[in-house]
Amino acid sequence: MTTTDVIVVGLGAMGSATLYQLARRRVRVLGLDRFGPPHDRGSSHGESRITRQAIGEGEEYVPFALRSHEIWRDLEAETGGALLFPVGGLLIGRERGTAQHHGQSDFIGRTIAAARRYGIAHEVLGAAEVAERFPQFRLVGDEVAYYEPGAGFLRPERCVATQLYRARALGATMRTGETVVRVTPGADSVEVVTDRATYAAGRVVVTAGAWLPALVGGPFPKLLGVYRQVMHWFAADDAAAFAPGRFPIFIWMHGAGASDYFYGFPRVADGVKIASEQFAESTEPDRVDRRVAAAEPAATHAAHIQGRMAGVSRRCLRSETCLYTVTPGSRFLIDRHPDGDRVIVASPCSGHGFKHSAAIGEAIAELVTEGRSRLDLVPFSLARVTGTAPAS
Repeated sequence: MTTTDVIVVGLGAMGSATLYQLARRRVRVLGLDRFGPPHDRGSSHGESRITRQAIGEGEEYVPFALRSHEIWRDLEAETGGALLFPVGGLLIGRERGTAQHHGQSDFIGRTIAAARRYGIAHEVLGAAEVAERFPQFRLVGDEVAYYEPGAGFLRPERCVATQLYRARALGATMRTGETVVRVTPGADSVEVVTDRATYAAGRVVVTAGAWLPALVGGPFPKLLGVYRQVMHWFAADDAAAFAPGRFPIFIWMHGAGASDYFYGFPRVADGVKIASEQFAESTEPDRVDRRVAAAEPAATHAAHIQGRMAGVSRRCLRSETCLYTVTPGSRFLIDRHPDGDRVIVASPCSGHGFKHSAAIGEAIAELVTEGRSRLDLVPFSLARVTGTAPAS
């Protein structure tokens, strides 16, 4: 049996950040992943991920977004790589108070309130102002929009690879292509059994994404649903019109329903990346259909893009699937396992996690090494997610 101080199970966005932050603290840490990260089997891929600083999902998320931006910039300085691209971000809704997103009504109003509280630079725009600045959007005329110049996108594969590279350089050990089959907490240590070996550690952090519910058991399989999502890259009639600097990241809530929205990015490579989200059909990570039928990008274009975006053609250049692991209310879940406090379960995902991942990894590393974190993790506790703790 191999022994170490800490084991991190799953090395995607959250796991790579946690491994890196533990290695920075000179902890003997082992990272395990069934694939070879960065990979396209989970939730930390797809060329670009939105980052925004004012968070409409809740003001408790804002410190993590702000701190993550600092960490990305530090990593860029250390490695010379480009990770964070603040090209600006636009949130559009038909009427303030009706637009819903990630379990929250009045999403734009909540975002504006968060920006004001934290002093985040932003503008509130009317439909005419949006159309003048970004003619790629075809608005009805009664929209309200929030524009944040510091928002933009991250390169997820680069972020994961960079943190794993730095973790290894700082002394972390990694075992990839190795599947964890059991995590068993004991009084003095935690046993982790894989398909190749058995390990023991004083603490284990499980950041296994869609594989987490089945792996850790307890209340988590009932709390965490896994959903197949699809991203599409559409050809642009005028590629220059969608280049970074001329086109922002955006989230457009064009109706009152929870699924009446889509989001997108400037053109990074082949096309304009646009996607929506679905939470009607759950799946399992080892059974998910990763094929994308031709009808799927056509349906996305018809439901969301047609009549709303000028210059985005129906021609889909490529599509990819990813997995969301979602809690009730689309909240994050970070807490010690109720069956053994030496195991930390981290599912800070729900479709809006990547932008926070660098700071979450730091907070988890602080929790492991110091017993508490500088940024408040209490809002993401098991009791808070299940509604068994007060919200204050």
